[in-house]
Amino acid sequence: MQQSDFLKIVTPFQDKLYRLAKRLLVSREEAEDATQEILMKLWSKSKKIGSYNNVEAFAMTMTKNFCLDRLKSKQAGNLKLVHSNYREEGASLQKQVEANDSVTWVQRIMEDLPEQQKMVLQLRDVEEYDFDEICEMLEMKPTAVRVTLSRARKAVREKLMEKHNYGIG
Repeated sequence: MQQSDFLKIVTPFQDKLYRLAKRLLVSREEAEDATQEILMKLWSKSKKIGSYNNVEAFAMTMTKNFCLDRLKSKQAGNLKLVHSNYREEGASLQKQVEANDSVTWVQRIMEDLPEQQKMVLQLRDVEEYDFDEICEMLEMKPTAVRVTLSRARKAVREKLMEKHNYGIG
């Protein structure tokens, strides 16, 4: 497989790999490293890449597994917490501050969710995968994905309500 052919296949979902890695690893640097590592592994399998039914789902599963292994490793203690900034062009400073605050709170809440809830919420609500794709990537039954997503959304909603009702605690 030529490099250009490989890039045509992986470029459309490369950002999704990074966002999943960032959600799991939190650190931008760690997520970038993980994404590069996954792309290298995909390149090493480039001869077999045509035999996969869904290369994107395969890559997302590889990313999930790589990140979970990374978190379990001794290096996990060295991960830095880095929050991304949210900016909207043309919005007032007050709206930017409020939006940034809300995004930061949702990110913090998602970081505290159990790993499975965090991954399902990321894949469904951020990456916008359908349930069948999530089932395949996480090797879960559809009912389990729906229940996990419901619990994750409920947890985020409750934590946000606490924050808005009682202030920052």
